[in-house]
Amino acid sequence: MATRQSLPEIQTKLFIDGQWVEGTMDKKAVINPATGEELVQVSQGGKEETNKAIEAAKKAFPVWSGMELKERVAILHKVADLIEENADRLALIMTLEQGKPLKEAKGEIKTDVENMHWNAEEARRVYGETIPAPNNHKFEVKKQPIGVVGAITPWNFPSNMIIRKISPAISAGCTVVLKPAGNTPLSAIAIFELFEKAGLPKGVANLVMGSASEIGEAFAESSDVRKLTFTGSTEVGQLLYEQSGQTLKKISLELGGHAPFIVFKDAPIQQTIDALVAMKFRNNGQACTAPNRIFVEEPIKKEFTEKLVKAVGEVTVGNGQDDVTVGPLINEEARETIDAQITDAKEKGAEVLIGGGRLDEGEYKDGFFYQPTVIDGVTTEMDIFYEETFGPVIPLIFFNDEDQAIQLANDSHFGLASYVFTKDLRLAEKVSTELEYGLVGVNNTGVSQSETPFGGVKYSGLGRENGKHGIEEFQEVKFVHTTYFTEN
Repeated sequence: MATRQSLPEIQTKLFIDGQWVEGTMDKKAVINPATGEELVQVSQGGKEETNKAIEAAKKAFPVWSGMELKERVAILHKVADLIEENADRLALIMTLEQGKPLKEAKGEIKTDVENMHWNAEEARRVYGETIPAPNNHKFEVKKQPIGVVGAITPWNFPSNMIIRKISPAISAGCTVVLKPAGNTPLSAIAIFELFEKAGLPKGVANLVMGSASEIGEAFAESSDVRKLTFTGSTEVGQLLYEQSGQTLKKISLELGGHAPFIVFKDAPIQQTIDALVAMKFRNNGQACTAPNRIFVEEPIKKEFTEKLVKAVGEVTVGNGQDDVTVGPLINEEARETIDAQITDAKEKGAEVLIGGGRLDEGEYKDGFFYQPTVIDGVTTEMDIFYEETFGPVIPLIFFNDEDQAIQLANDSHFGLASYVFTKDLRLAEKVSTELEYGLVGVNNTGVSQSETPFGGVKYSGLGRENGKHGIEEFQEVKFVHTTYFTEN
């Protein structure tokens, strides 16, 4: 067992207009999901604090967007450098409040650094256009920052989801008010400490913790918030979309997923299983891109299943500060959801091949741990076929031909990530084209990079993050038509 560290010294207040301030609501405890222990009490605000933060962002917008570009870019690179310098501290804070293994948390911080540097340089590539026009006329297309941005982020990637929204927003010249997840506010606070240290002008980035419904409603109702970006559940996304209609603001929604993982009979079995296990148990399955329905072609059913169960049996579970594969789930509600899905599947004929229950004795007794699980015989009559599983459960479904695989994979309201494993290039092209998903990994699970667009279709949301498409979400396109007078 590794030597476990305690929570580093950290702010616990809101950050509004360049100042750390107490909220007017009752403080909220942050709980370590591996031990059940209270880490610290964090300030909470409501509409009053949110509106103050929006006003600060509005006041800072002309200053920040009007700053010399090279000066703005230098500050953004400074933020990235500070994140890299403080990687160990940031990772420890994340593991303590979220539960993921320390090595995973460090990987997430590394992605923060990449995102910040990439978007800092993308600020230099906000290119306009000149369109051929009649004589004595000029047609120009200008791209300008949209204004104040309201951002709401989830608990499962409590650091990178923040950077993935804030870095393109401020690179584009926007100002931001962030509402982080209530379970994991410390990762947000730690990043804002670095924003302050890097010299980000006051009001450019503001942090409000508190009631999700109050703060979300304040964002949606405010005419000063011209862009709302949210990552979370489809149900909350739908509500924010409806509320934002009254102010006709631009909106990005990165919502639920239910990723199919399709394995054709010619795929190298062990290599495919290695990819599946690594991606499924990343963050203990608590990811919108996690493989959630595993479709395997009938001829390889027996061999694939046997090797998969063996691989899952080698997954280790424990405190994220120890050398383990996965940590705890985020809370008790998460375990209850998985219990309900597995019970429903078994009642309808599925068989649990490994796992299938809680870990709640000995070193696990005070945390929210769950056994790595494989279920065989899953059908469309079972809840788990249609409901997103945010946890360490692999449901197996078998198919006979490519058209059946595509039909089953597309039988979902969600459309975020999908995966296909085959050596057949024709088949890979057909399936990747016909899958109704915004992201497709062919013989890999690498669907999220700083330079490539990330987002879904159907009930998985609107808009894109990352890549040049990410920064475009925070811009307005303006057409300017100039006529030159020909007479003196």
